[in-house]
Amino acid sequence: MELKERSTSLDAFRGFTIAGMIIVNNPGSWSNIYPQLQHAEWSGWTFTDMIFPFFLFIVGVSIVFSLSKPENRNLKKILIRSLLIYAFGFFLSGFPYFNLSKIRLVGVLQRISFCYLAVTLIYLNVKSRNVKTIILLFCLIFYWLMMEFYPVPEVGAGFYDKGKNFSNWLDLQILEGHMWSQTKTWDPEGIFSTLPAIATTLFGAFTGEFLQSKLSKEEKTIWIFIAGQLLLFIGLVLDNFIPINKNIWTTSYSIFMTGWALTIFSIFYFINDVKYYKWWAKPFVIFGLNSILVFVLSGVIARLFSLIKITELESPISLHTFLYQKYFEPLASPINASLLWAISFLSTMYLVCWILWKKKIFLKI
Repeated sequence: MELKERSTSLDAFRGFTIAGMIIVNNPGSWSNIYPQLQHAEWSGWTFTDMIFPFFLFIVGVSIVFSLSKPENRNLKKILIRSLLIYAFGFFLSGFPYFNLSKIRLVGVLQRISFCYLAVTLIYLNVKSRNVKTIILLFCLIFYWLMMEFYPVPEVGAGFYDKGKNFSNWLDLQILEGHMWSQTKTWDPEGIFSTLPAIATTLFGAFTGEFLQSKLSKEEKTIWIFIAGQLLLFIGLVLDNFIPINKNIWTTSYSIFMTGWALTIFSIFYFINDVKYYKWWAKPFVIFGLNSILVFVLSGVIARLFSLIKITELESPISLHTFLYQKYFEPLASPINASLLWAISFLSTMYLVCWILWKKKIFLKI
């Protein structure tokens, strides 16, 4: 596949995912959010729950394209790239205080680094597609077996409740004191749940292989869409036995969200590379070409907005609260004012990416 094809489909899909992430991560008020713009409380799914698996799916596709070039098969470069992605995640976890005694060791970028490294090493060392398929199935089935049959102390086996399942229990044994501040006893990007996340990345890598096949673009679109519908169906069936749950990245969640990724990507691919309607995707492509940069930058800016205090008022408030209350709350109902803030934040990030794109500055890891 030519790079041109990838830039209009894969980078547009990546940019769409980044844009979605910025919107859901930056409401004006966490008390006023449309249901689809927040995570499911536990089991179940919303639009927000699609974003992270889409990232991992895209990573998988990108791995195949990257490894098609001999210069990208250097193990040292692969390890450095993985460490850099982890380092960015570690930086975001600690910024701005970096309290090493309780800093979060895992997170979104950290999980991406683990999945990238694992799947890249698989593709470097395993040539048989059948063996790679067995590895994918192992990740999903072994995860399910441990969740279903390992007797968690004081809980038992076969539970998927919050804080009362094998994945959460293992997080507590390994990461105690270094988990997500909102949970403290388990982490949504924990250790064991990374296993089915690797499967999600492998699904993306298989898609990358398929895109490099000799089939026509029309045939690729059809088969990717059909595969998406099949996985959506399988995920929904499994949901009756293994709940679709992003927080512990269940087997059904991995399969179901891959189905959504395939479905939406097939639409991007059809519009961009079959029908050649590329103009509409340009903003997404601009986001997608600097995805790591905008991910980190948006996190840093949002954190600073919350930390900087306006002290001239009777009661000091954060810069975020001050700007939101003064300029956004008067414009609309609380929930729409909150959305307007998120859209404004997204527009600011787009402006940054557009300037970098015009200057041909791209952060490549």
